[in-house]
Amino acid sequence: MADKRLSLFTDGACRGNPGNGGAGAVLVGENGDVIGTAKKFLGHCTNNIAEYRALILGLEEALGCGATAISIYLDSELLVRQVQGVYRVKNPTLKPLMTRVRALLDRFDTWQVAHVPRSDNAAADKLANEAIDEALKNSV
Repeated sequence: MADKRLSLFTDGACRGNPGNGGAGAVLVGENGDVIGTAKKFLGHCTNNIAEYRALILGLEEALGCGATAISIYLDSELLVRQVQGVYRVKNPTLKPLMTRVRALLDRFDTWQVAHVPRSDNAAADKLANEAIDEALKNSV
């Protein structure tokens, strides 16, 4: 059976740091079509926690779609370098999130992660902000 390769764009948003956070993820098939999206309100968190939780959300969605290979695109250079192992995760709050990321990545046959400019990640950013807006609107 051939690999099912998907591209994943994720972004975390935070209104204030810390503040209300949201996660967004966009899955793109090999033909360039968007095959899935996800968004989630995260409550009170930091921007780095939002970025990690967005990546986790996206990886879970990709596995749910049957992906066996994943190319991940993030606009958080810190997260990219930590996933690549270039930077150590020193923050104790982020360590369990990285453990979860590693466990999810281990379920793919192959994976790669790359940094992209924020402008190339607009769809995931929009979803993350929608999650915050919807949660705040519903709480009024």
